Parts: sequence; C-alpha cells; structure tokens
Amino acid sequence: MKAVLCSSFTGPDDLRLGEIDEPKPAGDQILIDVHAASVSFMDHLLVSGLYQMRPPTPFVPGTEASGVVVAVGDKVTTFAPGDRVACSSWTGGYAERMIARESKSVHLPDGVAFEAAATVLHNYGTAWYALVERAKVRRGETLLVTGAAGGVGLAAVDLGSHLGLRVIAGVGSDDKAALVRDYGASETVNYRSEDLRDRIKSLTSGNGIDVGFDNVGGAIFEQMARLMAWGGRLMPIGFTGGEIPQIPMNLPLLKNYSILGVFVGAWAEKFSAEAARMDDTLMQLLAGEKIRPHIDRILPLEQAGDAMRAIANRTVQGRIVLKIR
Repeated sequence: MKAVLCSSFTGPDDLRLGEIDEPKPAGDQILIDVHAASVSFMDHLLVSGLYQMRPPTPFVPGTEASGVVVAVGDKVTTFAPGDRVACSSWTGGYAERMIARESKSVHLPDGVAFEAAATVLHNYGTAWYALVERAKVRRGETLLVTGAAGGVGLAAVDLGSHLGLRVIAGVGSDDKAALVRDYGASETVNYRSEDLRDRIKSLTSGNGIDVGFDNVGGAIFEQMARLMAWGGRLMPIGFTGGEIPQIPMNLPLLKNYSILGVFVGAWAEKFSAEAARMDDTLMQLLAGEKIRPHIDRILPLEQAGDAMRAIANRTVQGRIVLKIR
C-alpha cells in the first residue's frame, strides 16, 4: 500500500511516498481504510526530530485521520468492519491504511464528512481538555488565545465562544483577524505590531484575563504571565515560536493564579475512558454544527511535505487535510 515515509529526522523535505506492507491490527486495535488525514504542527516537529518522542525509522507520519474500518482485533468490542470512524495515533495516518487503538477511535455520526472529522480530535480535543477539564472555565470569563488562527488556536476560539467565554484572539498578522472574528473572537490583538500588555489592559479595563491559552511560548507567554486576573489559569499549550519560556514565580503568587500544563495526548493514554467520552462529545458537537473545523486546503497524499512546510511558514489558517481516498 502507498504511504509517506520518514526515514530520518531531517524535516519534511526528506519525506518520500513509497510502498509498505499493510499493518495488522493487534487485539485492541482496528484497521482503517484512510479517507482523510490532517497535517499538524506536531507532525512537522516529529519528522524534524524536535518532538519529545522519536519513533523508530522508517515510520509513517500522521497523528489524526478518518475512514472506514476494514478489520478489528479480537479484543475490540465497539467497532466492526464498515463503521465510519475518526482516530488519533502517534503515527500512521499518511497512508492508505492505518491501525489505531480502539480507545483512541470514535464513531462518526451520519452526515459528518471525512475531511472535517480528520481535523477534530487533536485540535478540539486539546481545546476541550484545556478549557473544560483543566481550566474549568465559567461562562462570561475572558479568554486570551495566542496563535489563534492555527489549528489548535482556532479550535479554542470556536469552542470558547460556544462555552460562552469572551474570547480575545492573538494573531501574528492582520490578515488573520477576519477569520478569528468569524469564529467568535470579540476582539483581536496583533502581538507582532501591537504592545500585548497595553492592549490587554485596555480591553480588560486593567483587570487582566481569566484564562490564557498560549500556543506560542517564549516572550508571548512571559507577557501573558503579567496579564492574569486574580485566580486566573494560564496554560502552556505548545511552543510554536521555538522558545520555551521562563517566568518569575512571584507572578502567580501575587495574583493567586495557576499555571496548568496541557498535554492531552498523555492524559488520553492514562485516562482512556474519559478521553473516549470527550471524543464522542466532540463528534456530536460537530454533527450538530456547534463547532466548525476550518480546512485551509485539501491536498493529495504526495504533497504531505508541502503541507508541513506551509505550517512551518505560518501560512496555514486552521488545518490542511490530505485526501487519500
């Protein structure tokens, strides 16, 4: 079967389309005819050797996909051949067929397109876990999302709006402002051309933000640490800016705010039943048009490297999807 192969941790330029043997599902796994796979910043980090794990090479990238079940392991009870599913996995999505664990797969409701379904579990799963499970947000609170036009950021804007939050969207260029407003942001701030601290103080009448959802890291996170409201929750989601921040710990002490780590992948490994319930909730929200994944473009499988380069160059709004069938 056809698959994109990563043979060395040297980035998307060295990815190659090749032929590999079809994987076989173990007892708790399902085998899926992949129809669509999304491309994430995490995928780019993984093939570049910059993620916290390194699979044995060669491997097939792709952390999220959707398709139709063709076979199941002997311990699987919730899926059968012919079921439409979405799944998440550390690897394997950029191929004609992939395997995924039963606990990290979810049924697709009728009418949900494969392309949209392939963009939900990572993006909206991260946003849900951060906002609902970790921050325990309350309607009316003020949420600042950085990297707000990217896949995870835009999901946080969309979900935050659905949960009744006042959403301020931080973007790196003015051309992204219209999109984040369309997804529910009441205000935007361009942290490359505006002073983030002055702008947030102005927008919150000096009170600061209740919830910080930071995808960028570095100096942006360090500025957010000085913009928190009393009892707020500041969450590092990722470090797309390339720099892991450091902050003086007297800042959370003085405002009694919390810094909450968000690593939904690790949580899903430890608490698979809870994660499965979250995935089902997200698919029901998608089917009911309560959330709206944004697909920047759809590309063929052989352009996976192009998709990763576009993400690295910050020219993607929402997600790129690879259409495989």
